[in-house]
Amino acid sequence: MASLSSRLSPITRRRLAAFKANRRARVSLWLFATLFILSLFAELIANDKPIIMQYDGQWYFPMLVDYPETEFDGFLPTRTDYLDPFVQQQIDDHGWALWPIVPFSYQTLDMNMTRPSPAPPDSRHWLGTDDQGRDVTARVIYGFRLSVAFALVLTAGSLVVGVVVGGVQGYFGGKVDLIGQRFTEIWSGLPVLFLLIILASFVQPGFWWLLGIMLLFSWLGLVDIVRAEFLRARNLEYVRAAKAMGLPSRLIMWRHVLPNAMVATLTFIPFLFTGAIGTLTALDFLGFGLPPGAPSLGELAAQGKNNLHAPWLGITAFMTLAIMLSLLVFIGEGLRDAFDPRHVQQRQAGPAQESQHA
Repeated sequence: MASLSSRLSPITRRRLAAFKANRRARVSLWLFATLFILSLFAELIANDKPIIMQYDGQWYFPMLVDYPETEFDGFLPTRTDYLDPFVQQQIDDHGWALWPIVPFSYQTLDMNMTRPSPAPPDSRHWLGTDDQGRDVTARVIYGFRLSVAFALVLTAGSLVVGVVVGGVQGYFGGKVDLIGQRFTEIWSGLPVLFLLIILASFVQPGFWWLLGIMLLFSWLGLVDIVRAEFLRARNLEYVRAAKAMGLPSRLIMWRHVLPNAMVATLTFIPFLFTGAIGTLTALDFLGFGLPPGAPSLGELAAQGKNNLHAPWLGITAFMTLAIMLSLLVFIGEGLRDAFDPRHVQQRQAGPAQESQHA
């Protein structure tokens, strides 16, 4: 059975080898992917409920089922607070529990703190607490997942809209291109922040609401790249031959022009991804982003600004964003270099020239 690499085209193998040769980009990709995969299981890493427990010989799964306090010999038929000292003592006396590494969720208020909030880092709260007594470590884990998920959906939507609009402009040209260019120029001139401020006064922003608003503008940076590639590719000989054969325009665009246009588009995706994370963080920092209480890195940065006596809040938000964005920039640079034929040729010619001089 042929290996996966043998099934790839020579150009794809060359680009993949060029990306692997960039050690910084390769390590950044693995590190970012590992962090994101771990964040997908945030409930198993940071949660105020045990993963599994045994009480009086019976098995319980608190993460999946909400048990009343009376189930553990409590007095109230309400949802069990597993951080309550009484409940924890009952579990220790009648069974055992397997807790996550961080025994707090992003919205958990620690009612058993010995110091006022925001509290500095200690053995209980590794990165301290915010001004409401919530664990910063848990909020960073959930905030990382939320930011990446938002950026993924926004980047995917922007890619679809940008490729369609730019492809139509570049392929048909003429009046279609002229009208499209004037529309994108006018649309890009709209004040996005002011529009968000106005809409936020009528509607409480949410994940999908904010995503839809940002999608109206995030595709504009991709249109010019796709348009230029379609303008170049539509004059190639095999595209002209396909037109002469009478193939439909949509089929020519999809099969013959789009693959070439995607080369430049793929190198732009990591930077579009980075911009989406930065935009969400900035909106949350200004108070026009996600609803209050959401695990937002921008909200954590705003708390750092408002609580200068608690430097761990600002430092944690800055370091998390710096690491995220740096990894994405390194990945983007690796993709750009791998898909740039001139850079690939320089890489291949460099060792040969050195060997000749030696």
